Amino acid sequence: MHEQAPVVAAVAVGGAIGACARYAVALALPFDGFPWATLAANVSGCALMGVLMVAITELWVGHRLLRPFLGTGVLGGYTTFSTFAGDVDTMIASGQTVRALVYLLVTPVAALIATWTAASLARRLVIRRTA
Repeated sequence: MHEQAPVVAAVAVGGAIGACARYAVALALPFDGFPWATLAANVSGCALMGVLMVAITELWVGHRLLRPFLGTGVLGGYTTFSTFAGDVDTMIASGQTVRALVYLLVTPVAALIATWTAASLARRLVIRRTA
């Protein structure tokens, strides 16, 4: 367990940073009947994960704690599936079923598109840089 302590610490510190960033997004995009802040955090977090994975796997390896710190910690704390699920439940409970269904469909599709697009663009930049 002692050899995992630095990884746990990196994830914890990264998670705190990511959660604070998500809170900042929530302050910038207050709830107005649609959870724009949660959508923005989840989609932008997926885009950042796409860039991170290309950077770590194709550009440079970095320190062994970088991936747990940034990927699991920062981006895990920044994105939020539980709030997404809660938002859907709240909208359904308040009679906004169509809005909830749109949100339920748009979020994963937008997140996957953001991940793929960001990773593809990052990969192109890596190829240009190494060419």
